[in-house]
Amino acid sequence: MTALVIRSAQDAIAAVPYLLGFHPSRSLVVIGFESDGNGTCAVRLDLPSSDAAERVAALLACNGFRRSLLLGYGPDGDVRESAAAVCAALACAGVPAAEAVRVADGRWWSLTCDDDCCPPEGVPYDSSASVVAAQATFAGQVALADRAELVRSVQPVGGAVRASMREATARAETRLLAQPETFGESSDFVPALLSRARAGTPPSDDEVARLGVLLTDLRFRDEAWIRIDEDAPATDIAFWRDIVRRVEEPYVPAPASLLAFAAYSAGDGGLANVALERALDADPAYSMAVILGEVINAGIPPSKLRLRMTPDQLATAYYNRQQKAG
Repeated sequence: MTALVIRSAQDAIAAVPYLLGFHPSRSLVVIGFESDGNGTCAVRLDLPSSDAAERVAALLACNGFRRSLLLGYGPDGDVRESAAAVCAALACAGVPAAEAVRVADGRWWSLTCDDDCCPPEGVPYDSSASVVAAQATFAGQVALADRAELVRSVQPVGGAVRASMREATARAETRLLAQPETFGESSDFVPALLSRARAGTPPSDDEVARLGVLLTDLRFRDEAWIRIDEDAPATDIAFWRDIVRRVEEPYVPAPASLLAFAAYSAGDGGLANVALERALDADPAYSMAVILGEVINAGIPPSKLRLRMTPDQLATAYYNRQQKAG
């Protein structure tokens, strides 16, 4: 994810939809910054959010953030009550809030300043004209209308596409599940498919179905995992979102978890969370989704989640595991 430089309250207002992946409502957003190389961390809480104040403060403090910024979206009373509780907890945890603002109807109000620079009628803003929004848009980042739209972006396709995928999946199951030895003949399939997708060629229904079945094998899942481009994951995000929407429900957990990892690598915690919800709805015990959920909930920055493993290293790791098991 492109580093969005936040120098003012208006910069933060413009950045939040891109940090979350959607425009928040009835929310308190806490942004941690001034860390030891961890960038920023945005945490969104539903209003009212006073009960989560100490948890959020501890999360930011444990991950090395030294200052914070609060933005509230919703009725004035609800925002002020929640912001006061969170500000107090942040101060106690050593992550004081540099500013707290309420955002509504194209204006923002400071909750910490009573000077003339922060008039009671609020300060108008236009995020679309900001440098931050331009940077995010240029980098290909998208801010959807709300969280519901974000959730819909990973839901299964329907109609004729679903019917075609159902038939393709039946063919893939017949070939791969009825003949397990054919799994071993597919070692080049995942990298070839990813390479073609990055060149702009989407996979066919039969290829998506085959990929879904192959990913039930952890070796193939991990092969796809290490090939996610953590430095520029935008193409991988688009690829895995497409796969998640097209595979049949039993095959959702692996691609949804891979989408979550790619999204989190880009700093898109909102998409990562809804992708994990899809994975865990399909299989509540799917280990990759469970682990990623714990990582995100702990506020561990994407910079500390880097795999940095090559295909050869992965092959060696699996070989050594087999030798020990044998």
